[in-house]
Amino acid sequence: DLSGTAWAYAVLEASNLNLFADIAHRSSERIGDFLPQDLSMVVWAFARILCLNAPLFDTVAAAAVEKHKEFAGQNLANTLWAFGHASHLHEPLF
Repeated sequence: DLSGTAWAYAVLEASNLNLFADIAHRSSERIGDFLPQDLSMVVWAFARILCLNAPLFDTVAAAAVEKHKEFAGQNLANTLWAFGHASHLHEPLF
């Protein structure tokens, strides 16, 4: 579970940059399989540890725009917090 692993490391403030680079790559490959909670968790984790991976944020943003009607309030709040904290603007998302 890529988003869960990223979330756990972020909560522990354990920023293993090699691991996060791998998570970003693998998440981008599998983004179509991510549920709204997965999308929000992965960008929240990256923003939390300030691992600002623009390609991942862009990929998540595009998926979030596509799935926006499926987002629960907490998923939306976490996603928007992550983009704000990372100072990553994605026009269609906002």
